[in-house]
Amino acid sequence: MKSYVAKAGDIQRKWYVVDATDVVLGRLASNVASVLRGKNKPTYTPSMDTGDYVIVINADKIRLTGNKLQQKEYKYYTGYAGGLKTIRYDELLEKKPEKVIELAVKGMLPKGPLGRQMYKKLKVYAGPNHDHEAQQPEVLEIAK
Repeated sequence: MKSYVAKAGDIQRKWYVVDATDVVLGRLASNVASVLRGKNKPTYTPSMDTGDYVIVINADKIRLTGNKLQQKEYKYYTGYAGGLKTIRYDELLEKKPEKVIELAVKGMLPKGPLGRQMYKKLKVYAGPNHDHEAQQPEVLEIAK
């Protein structure tokens, strides 16, 4: 029996839409990252981007368990001396709800050029509307 290795011409990409209303952030991020990598397909090849496009809507209605909403912090560096900034997740959800999901999914993808290529297939929107109706996305259900 021989191992199957996908070729660039063999890859068929689909579009999926995920509703993030009342879904736990980690569960949503791990399922979305798996689809972006292509692990839900029988043609999965670790060294290639065989994944699909994912649209996440209602990012402002995501749920975090426990006290993470008040205690979890996102840290980033501005590039200046002493420029380490922190922001709590409840503040980040108010200002940029898309960023919360993007950060969680990006952390679950491979690091390097392959992971950056996979990350470009993620589209996150704060509200229920998105700009990808022409791609006819299928609904992807995630357990709450």
